[in-house]
Amino acid sequence: QVRLVESGGGLVQPGGSLRLSCVASGMNFNIATMNWYRQGPGKERELVALIRRNGTTNYADSVQGRFTISRDNARTTVFLRMNSLQPEDSAVYYCNTNYWARSWWGKGTLVTVSS
Repeated sequence: QVRLVESGGGLVQPGGSLRLSCVASGMNFNIATMNWYRQGPGKERELVALIRRNGTTNYADSVQGRFTISRDNARTTVFLRMNSLQPEDSAVYYCNTNYWARSWWGKGTLVTVSS
């Protein structure tokens, strides 16, 4: 059973920063592509960033240059560093991976960007 546990969300002012963490267990973390999704109020869930086993990354256009995804295989943790946050970044952020032929999700962590 894969388990993903996110943390690090909270309330931040526009222009501020947060770092999200996702600890994975029950899987061989080293070989997995890890994804961060988000779902804002009234919006569909969207892929924000991903990091492959070899460390290569992809980002949504809306966060390119502001967000950085990274991983620590020794700690089976994936991070999302978010800078220059804007109100439109407010959402529940979910950690995700596809493993054993299915998609696994954490419960999410809420990010609210507001003054």
